[in-house]
Amino acid sequence: MLELEMMNQKVDTYISNAAKWQNELETLRSIILDCQLTEEFKWRNPCYTYRNSNVLIIGAFKEYCALSFFKGVLLNNSDNILVAPGENSQSVRLLKFTNVNEIVEQKATLKAYIFEAIEIERAGLKVQFNKNIVLKYPEELQNKLNEMPDLKTAFEGLTPGRQKAYVLFFTAAKQSKTRVTRIEKYIPRILMGKGINDCVCGLSKRLPSCDGSHKFI
Repeated sequence: MLELEMMNQKVDTYISNAAKWQNELETLRSIILDCQLTEEFKWRNPCYTYRNSNVLIIGAFKEYCALSFFKGVLLNNSDNILVAPGENSQSVRLLKFTNVNEIVEQKATLKAYIFEAIEIERAGLKVQFNKNIVLKYPEELQNKLNEMPDLKTAFEGLTPGRQKAYVLFFTAAKQSKTRVTRIEKYIPRILMGKGINDCVCGLSKRLPSCDGSHKFI
């Protein structure tokens, strides 16, 4: 059984409300907590830390559930099972699962990766990011920027990190229709000069980031 003092109630709620992959998420959670990481809830997902440093995060998606290492690129991927979430990802590496058996069969390997990730944090290793990479805008975003000069000006006025977060989020959608919907939803935020995770209500105690305070008014 999982030690109750190690479990975060927000993670309980996240898993119980998941439309799919509840058993898979619970299995991953059990393996992770057995490695003595601290369970937190960040970015609306179960997140696991070591001495306040983010190590990995798990989440449920439409076609799979995933375990993602924040500094996965530094792991020794000798089994060649860690993959980048997108072509622009320089740090994160993840594993995708579609049933509990896949997770159970790779339990030893998962633990080995987790312990290696902990050692990376203990050693204070950092990912060396290539700051010269040019982001490839999805066609739908480029079209919208061409149509709306004010949006183009606002988007180019964002910090490189905020631009990248938007591009990665828009690009992650597999269908063009979904990409268009996402872009249109975030146009007001971009015009305000806000990043995808920035607070827009002014209630956050962690400005400029959103901490979810608006949900409790």
